Amino acid sequence: MLKTIPAKTILSGYAEHNSWFGANYNMNLYKGCSHGCIYCDSRSDCYRIKNFDAVRVKENALEILERELKSKRRTGVVASGAMTDPYNPFEKQAQVTRGALSLINRYFFGASTITKSALVTRDIDLFRAISEHSPVLVKITITTPHDSLARLIEPRASLPSQRLEALSGLAQSGIKCCALMTPILPFIEDREEDIRLLVKRVYETGAKMLYGDFGVTLRMNQRDYFYEKLDKLFPGVKEKYIYRYGDSYNCASPHYNRLRKVFAEECERYGLIYRMSEIIRYYRKGYYEENQLTFFKEKP
Repeated sequence: MLKTIPAKTILSGYAEHNSWFGANYNMNLYKGCSHGCIYCDSRSDCYRIKNFDAVRVKENALEILERELKSKRRTGVVASGAMTDPYNPFEKQAQVTRGALSLINRYFFGASTITKSALVTRDIDLFRAISEHSPVLVKITITTPHDSLARLIEPRASLPSQRLEALSGLAQSGIKCCALMTPILPFIEDREEDIRLLVKRVYETGAKMLYGDFGVTLRMNQRDYFYEKLDKLFPGVKEKYIYRYGDSYNCASPHYNRLRKVFAEECERYGLIYRMSEIIRYYRKGYYEENQLTFFKEKP
């Protein structure tokens, strides 16, 4: 049963120059996530999310969102998926994310989302409607080309094969979509042949964009959970993390430079857009003048 939590706001404040996929607003309709990814940064103490594995929906989320969208002086791209997957299993029936997209469309905002769920294809009709007036970018996280490995590190998310199929459905429907190849876990996912294979699989879907980074970030509480899972699933790997990274926040793959080169070469080979600035420019193209900093105008 989906539980609720009280909420006063849904939308963040306006951001003029957001270097992370160029969104202007951020929203989280749910709290917590049931995917069970062993590396999730949202488990970190700084976010103060208790019972992280339990999904809860914010009370009156759509009413609050509509009020906030109507009150914003400037339209812009509304991002979702930063702290919790907007396409968790409850969303299939609750349709809160779908309701939010309908409001985003009604008030002429753009949409950007990150998910690991194939359920995202359900809302292709709304993404297409929004794209008639504003930018749309659907990002699907895929960290390994192997379903067997994903079952261990992302146990309750859609399998990589299902996510690739969803990416294909989005691309064939004309939705601007991007595979998000991050985090790539050191000593587990950072094999050169897997990076090459994953880039190839993304290209085969028809998607035009792919963003990757090769490592993981770890901080308080998240690190403890991650290490506990490593001990159970990959004996001996925790010790490699402790030896190489200590208490570092950024844990880049030992092969980082080589993997970045391979990644870039493969993306160039297949004609994929992979630099962040170019991804932002591509999905916003046509909605603003080239020399403007933003295409959005103040409401009358």
